[in-house]
Order: sequence, then structure tokens, then C-alpha cells
Amino acid sequence: MAKHASISCEEAADRLAIRELVEDYARCADQRDAKGQMALFIPDAYFVVYMNARDPTPSREIHSREELVEVFADLKMYTATMHFLGQTTILTLANERGTAETYCMPHHYIAGKNQSLMIAALRYADTFVKMDGAWLFAERRLYVDWLEQRELP
Repeated sequence: MAKHASISCEEAADRLAIRELVEDYARCADQRDAKGQMALFIPDAYFVVYMNARDPTPSREIHSREELVEVFADLKMYTATMHFLGQTTILTLANERGTAETYCMPHHYIAGKNQSLMIAALRYADTFVKMDGAWLFAERRLYVDWLEQRELP
């Protein structure tokens, strides 16, 4: 069992704000709010996708907030998505910087004659910075542990 030390109100507020940042990202993805999603990143953000979490070679690298529009546009191929967030473990938090790991299981649905559902098991390794009082993503590494594709009746 973990032993917890008391933390300041400021640290508690920072931890809550980081969790809300992670939740806002998932909500914006599900609502196809690309502008809102992009606003959660610093201008020179680094976003990396590893479609195979065991392969150290990235599948995709993005080097700025503006380039993220391409990543978020990919979600338009699905009729609907729903991101189920698991735990967000804050690993470090000091000097207006932090790191965390978040588990997520997005469900991607395609409607029509050939309905399908794709479920992914993802982990995000994040680096955050606090700018002008707000926490933002500086770096987001997305690791795909596994994918499941289901054809629906």
C-alpha cells in the first residue's frame, strides 16, 4: 500500500487540472472538436504514435500544434468514437512541469451496411507544462498495446 504525504492545495489543484486536461482531450476527440483539442497543446508540441507499443520506431511523428489537425482529422473516418479513460498516474510534478501515464480504451464505430467496431488498448506517456496558469501537453506519446476489430450484425 502506498504511503501518502500531505500535499499543498496548489499541488492538489495542479493534479486535478492535469487530470481534466487528459479528460478534455478525450472529450474533444469524441466530439470532433479539433480546434479544442489542438488548444490543449503548446505551439511546438511533440506528438508521437507507436502503433506497436513493442516497436521503438514511431509510426508517426508530429512536431507542432498546427500539424495535429491531420491526426485529429483521421477520426472523421468513424461514425462515432468513445474514449474510456482508465487511470492517470502522475509520475512527476515540479517547477510547472509534469509527467504522467494514462490508460485509455477508445471505441471507434462505423455505421452502415457493414457496421464495425474497433477497440484499442492505448497508453499515453505525457509531458505537461504550465503556461499562463494553464496546464498543456508539451509531449504526448501514444502507445497501442493491442487492437480488436469487430464486424457487427
